[in-house]
Amino acid sequence: MTASIRLDPGSAVAPYEQIRSQYAAAIDVGALTPGTRLPTVRRLAEDLGLAVNTVARAYRELEAEGLVETRGRAGTVVASPSTDAARAEIAAHAATYLAHARRLGVTLDEAVTALREATRP
Repeated sequence: MTASIRLDPGSAVAPYEQIRSQYAAAIDVGALTPGTRLPTVRRLAEDLGLAVNTVARAYRELEAEGLVETRGRAGTVVASPSTDAARAEIAAHAATYLAHARRLGVTLDEAVTALREATRP
C-alpha cells in the first residue's frame, strides 16, 4: 500500500493527516481488508521522505479510530470490525432508514420488503 499513498507537499493538510485519511479511505472502500499488513512505520517514513514520528502519528490516529491494530513484532494490520461496533453502525442506519420510510408513509412491512428486494440480484 506504500505506493498508493501520495503526499501533496503544497497541501495545507499535515502529512500525517494525508496518510491517515488515505489509509482510512482505502479501508472504508475495502481496498484494504482486515488482516492486511501495513508497511512498518520506518519503511513508510523512508519511502515518503518523512520523519518516523509523522508516520507513527498517522498510525496512532488510525489505531484510535479502530481501523488498524498494532501487533507488536507482527506489525500493524487492518483491524476486523468489532461485532459491537458493526451492530451499532447497522442499528443507526436502520433507524435512519425507518425514519425516512415513516416520513414517506411507508409501513414497517413495506420497508422490510424493500430491504429484502434490495438483496435480490
